[in-house]
Amino acid sequence: MGHVVKTPAGTYRANWRDAAGRQKAKTFRTKKEASLFLAETEASVARGTYVDPHAGRIRFGEYADRWLTARNTQRSTSARDLSLMRNHVLAAWATTPIGKVDHLAVQRWVTDLGTRLSPASVSKCHQLASLVFKAAVRDRLIAVNPAVDVRLPSLRRKDNDERIIRPDELIMRLLPATPARYRALVALAGGTGLRWGECVGLRWDAVDLDAALVRVVRVAVEVAGAVSVKPFPKSRAGRRTVPLPSFVVELLRAHREAYPPGPSGEVFTNIAGGPVRRTLFRARVWRPALVRAGLLGTVVETAPDKWQARWLDGEGLEWLADFATEREAVAQVAAKAHGGLRFHDLRHSYATHLVSSGVPVNDVQRVMGHEQASTTLNLYTHGSDGQDARVRNALADFLLTPEIKKPARERRKPSEEGS
Repeated sequence: MGHVVKTPAGTYRANWRDAAGRQKAKTFRTKKEASLFLAETEASVARGTYVDPHAGRIRFGEYADRWLTARNTQRSTSARDLSLMRNHVLAAWATTPIGKVDHLAVQRWVTDLGTRLSPASVSKCHQLASLVFKAAVRDRLIAVNPAVDVRLPSLRRKDNDERIIRPDELIMRLLPATPARYRALVALAGGTGLRWGECVGLRWDAVDLDAALVRVVRVAVEVAGAVSVKPFPKSRAGRRTVPLPSFVVELLRAHREAYPPGPSGEVFTNIAGGPVRRTLFRARVWRPALVRAGLLGTVVETAPDKWQARWLDGEGLEWLADFATEREAVAQVAAKAHGGLRFHDLRHSYATHLVSSGVPVNDVQRVMGHEQASTTLNLYTHGSDGQDARVRNALADFLLTPEIKKPARERRKPSEEGS
């Protein structure tokens, strides 16, 4: 049973036993304060919600390190989260006692992050901090999670968020502009909607060109420049079989004849025979291919041995520069131009084309590897060419109805005109 005693210094000390039976004490200025605290503490012990008032002294950074060590996540997720945790979360809270962080402090931190980071990054930083606080609540270090109900910046779509490439643009423009070694890789992504890791991790044992099918059974994961293979897809629905369009089958046949497989039968390798790395592919293959295809900036020959590069920067300002070779001009636009189609946009485009072509959503969901059909509709489908005409045609029959005559205006009686 807890009790309150007066100390030689004239203060009052509340004494109690915690849930484990350990003796605890805390000093207060008045006997009333000590008695109220003791009553609340003993009630929380009885309810099973007791939190040691001294436990919150542990610094956020120390507890976050323990949380990160115990966390069970994929390597790629851990690497991304560790970067955000170090640069933004720990930078703000590392030395602060975890029990001293309140809701208003977290809200101020999130608001400040919103002036420097994108809404998506702010949301992820808040999520990481909230998970640490949530774990601290479970460990009875703090009573409540101060990150709950914090208002986050709105995730708003930008004018370049919905980048779609039509099938004819993919086949007639982008593929011819892609280096031969990687042409089948781009065709596979655009013709099947496979993710980057699913394409790079593909092995010939999962490809049946005669049946025009590809099985997604493993994924390549890149962390800090090192590529490894995960023997299972992103989710249970990710393990799937996807039909191959004829142009993809044709390019895969040509690729198999021209380039040897990787050490474990990988379909796609770099020039040295190793795994294809995403960052290098984007800079050296993907972006230059967009430029050559006329999908990012422009490069034109203005005179013999003179090429002009034209591109827009992030502020929408146009830049011009002259170069002695086409290769130099293309490299300049690829490095400096803002925006442009992303490799993952091939997946967006694939789903959009299937839905707009009338393929049932549940079938699109299956080949995309989504757990829920709502993901297919909300994230990977956008308005397609001709949608305005289709919407008008849906209501075209209503234009044939007789014109509705407006009721004649009633004449007012003389007696009413003066009223």
